[in-house]
Amino acid sequence: MKFLEYHYLQILKKMENNLSERIKKLATSQTLAMAAKARELKSQGKDVIGLSLGEPDFNTPDFIKDAAIKAIEDDYNSYTPVDGYVELKKAIIKKFKRDNNLDYDLSQIVVSTGAKQSLSNIAASLINPGDEVILPCPYWVSYSDIIKLNGGIPVEIKTTIDSDFKMSGDDLKKAITSKTKMLWFSSPCNPSGSVYSSNELKEISEVLMDHPEIYVVSDEIYEHINFSGAHSSIATFNKMYDRTITVNGVSKAFAMTGWRIGYIGAPKWVARACNKMQGQVTSGANCIAQRAVITALQENPSKIQYMVDEFKERRNLILDLLNEINGFKCNKPEGAFYVFPDVSHYFGKTIEGFTINNASDMSMFLLEKALVATVTGDAFGDPNCIRISYAASKEQLVEAVTRIKKKLN
Repeated sequence: MKFLEYHYLQILKKMENNLSERIKKLATSQTLAMAAKARELKSQGKDVIGLSLGEPDFNTPDFIKDAAIKAIEDDYNSYTPVDGYVELKKAIIKKFKRDNNLDYDLSQIVVSTGAKQSLSNIAASLINPGDEVILPCPYWVSYSDIIKLNGGIPVEIKTTIDSDFKMSGDDLKKAITSKTKMLWFSSPCNPSGSVYSSNELKEISEVLMDHPEIYVVSDEIYEHINFSGAHSSIATFNKMYDRTITVNGVSKAFAMTGWRIGYIGAPKWVARACNKMQGQVTSGANCIAQRAVITALQENPSKIQYMVDEFKERRNLILDLLNEINGFKCNKPEGAFYVFPDVSHYFGKTIEGFTINNASDMSMFLLEKALVATVTGDAFGDPNCIRISYAASKEQLVEAVTRIKKKLN
């Protein structure tokens, strides 16, 4: 019997060798992996507090749900246009003008199944093997592998907590080579919560003025979860409009993560290429979700201000709590719903028989010993930090940090 089991396992191993080199080289999303590990522990009866996923803990607002119900009752059930319903694209155009002072026409908008697909479309449409794509660290977990999947080479610009995890114009200038094709960044940033000011974006755009061959992906999915005041889009600066693909969606600000709607505003030739790519992969996004998003985007952002206000209160709470832990060094995030503390103070230390050599060890220590799920900064290009989401109740945040403090102090 043991011989048959061994033989069967060997066959399975040989079968796995037939997987493509592409998938073998592709990393597993660390945010999803940690969330899966937390669910596994919960299923075993352990009281894990999950602070690893970037998902609002609010319900989708009723006025959006009502729009979805109406769409069902109105018998929306057919395939949708590849790049989205015209009515939704018009709502996106109005949103870009209202919130970002950006003018687009219908041919420049592509609606996708989440902003992640928007990013994948862009990479597949613009990146050739060997092209370099600059990523200021820390960056969203999937940027690097989406770029690699399409033959690109991620080029990291290291930042520190002392620079608020933001690159300067000089940092960008030093990273540019003859092979640089694109710059990808997010503001507000996932995972650091840092927000580029208008002056900082202007400085970056001035550097790019000398390099007209470089295109920019500006990921603005956390645009409305911004505690610093007005949001700025790099596409509005120094002739950057014709070189910038602005990515956005409804997952974060409208608490619609499972509805899976993202979109881009881009130069026409880029948008049409993304439309062509999407047409061969998923085609159009979900019909009911699209109808609901029309209603979401037509409303004034003040309609969701209650969520932003609550996130700001939670940010202040968790910063106060984390600053009481020796060895946790935090910046003050001005957007999104994460803190990204530097925990390198603990590297090389052994606590309760668990040796912490890096951020991955720290995340695993907190999960196993404190039953708090976080994400290693390695996944975001910064090996000294961990990401903690405060998209959780205040009671959960207090309990989570109490557990962490008890184990570390």
